[in-house]
Amino acid sequence: MPGTEYLGWRQASGLAAWESPPSLACMRPGRVLSVYVAVVFIGGALLAPWLYWLVQALADTVPGLADKPFHRYVNRAMLVLALAGMVPLLRGFGATSFGAFGLVRPAGQGRRLLAGFALGFGSLAIIAVAASVADARQVAPDLTAGRLASRLAAGALTAVSVALIEEVLFRGAIFGAFRQVTHWMNALLLSSAIYAILHFLESARQVGEVQWYSGLVLLPKMLRGFTDLERVIPGFFNLTLAGALLALAYHRTGTLYFSIGLHAGWIFWLRVYGAFTDTRAGASVWFWGTDRMTDGWLALPVLGLALWLMHRWLPARPQAARPC
Repeated sequence: MPGTEYLGWRQASGLAAWESPPSLACMRPGRVLSVYVAVVFIGGALLAPWLYWLVQALADTVPGLADKPFHRYVNRAMLVLALAGMVPLLRGFGATSFGAFGLVRPAGQGRRLLAGFALGFGSLAIIAVAASVADARQVAPDLTAGRLASRLAAGALTAVSVALIEEVLFRGAIFGAFRQVTHWMNALLLSSAIYAILHFLESARQVGEVQWYSGLVLLPKMLRGFTDLERVIPGFFNLTLAGALLALAYHRTGTLYFSIGLHAGWIFWLRVYGAFTDTRAGASVWFWGTDRMTDGWLALPVLGLALWLMHRWLPARPQAARPC
């Protein structure tokens, strides 16, 4: 029967599960991803004014939200659609279970999760310690015990939620899909570049009254971060390398747990670093980085070291042939 060999490959590979035979599976990922991106960006831009008007109508009930600038509504609308579209996206890629995009049963995955967290936390700790020793950063003057506890709790919650969502989306879905139609190294580079590009979306001020098309007008302005060369270089390279680390971890282990731990370790450090330290006057943020840490040149060799360590720790797995 047509597709029998493909079904045998799918069962034996241990990788993403696909419903379609190769002829359809090879055409699907690019088309599905294009639709998803269009829905998130264009749909989010069109949805944002309606969310803004709804919150303004409820200003007496939620005054804190009503004071937020319009670009926040654009960001939140895109996030809502991105999350809501993840299940259709994965179904479009042919995934039929959580295991199809790296979320196998957690039993026995604790060591990978902790090892990933240790590598992520330890790698950015190098930057934090080096910046402190070089007197490029200082302890925030308004740091209190109460603020310390609340920021640590918020940092832990953010680390878990962001790491889980982004790893399922960028590594489990996008990298996993591209890996079915091209060599895994090409898939790694492409998915990592997409991951880096989306981190350069920035806030933009809405001028005048919000109209139904205001989100579409604001969207190009949110891409102006690419005009700041000191931010793009080395920030884009660092984030692409970070994405490559996360994708390689998924590729080597076959699950997302090491990648989730690694990503969570990074996010936790970023939240702690930004909350508890300030840049000293005269320090070179282009070398040391800002609160983001990954926007300075020092992050490049540190992430390179992390890549080498992970390459040594995680042995290569036998890879089944692609269906295309």
